[in-house]
Amino acid sequence: QTAEPLTNNSILKKLRIALILQESDMLSILQQAGNPVSKSELSALFRKAGHKNYKECGDQFLRNFLKGLALRYREAGSH
Repeated sequence: QTAEPLTNNSILKKLRIALILQESDMLSILQQAGNPVSKSELSALFRKAGHKNYKECGDQFLRNFLKGLALRYREAGSH
């Protein structure tokens, strides 16, 4: 059994699973980071490579998501 290569899409997927994030959580995290996306744009990132609606997750997108996560958890920790 070979592991899938570590792409930005797989990192995003692993973060979503590890942090138990729903689609709405991810959309609000991206909104908080100043990078709002639509539901369809987000779901395209979780499709299998080769699917007609698959979209590659760029470095900037992943950076913005991580920035939004940091903002969300920093705020949560300060209360």
